[in-house]
Amino acid sequence: MATQNRPLSPHLQVYRLPLTALMSITHRMTGIGLTLGTLLLAWWVSAAAYGQAEYEQVQAFLGSWIAMILLLGFSFALFFHLCNGIRHLFWDFGNYFELHETRRADICVLIGAAALTAATWFMVL
Repeated sequence: MATQNRPLSPHLQVYRLPLTALMSITHRMTGIGLTLGTLLLAWWVSAAAYGQAEYEQVQAFLGSWIAMILLLGFSFALFFHLCNGIRHLFWDFGNYFELHETRRADICVLIGAAALTAATWFMVL
């Protein structure tokens, strides 16, 4: 049986995902990131309950550069998830379904999440 040269279906190396699809994937990824960040928060709170030595150990870790990067990612995930959730709330009311409106809402979510993250870290540092 001879094999015919048929075109392959598009895959991620060929097909360019629209921004809305990337936002949906990122929303799911930030949800996972929020879960992991909540575990970090629970570790911090439980260390405070266990005593001075445990709390100082967690504080030493949270003061490290790697923890700062994790906390920055956690705060961006929190604000991205919040802004994207607000966008979904507008969708629930039937707004922003036109292509140009959806693209504008995507960009507003990204700018809003970045601005809220920057403002939070500016206030903290």
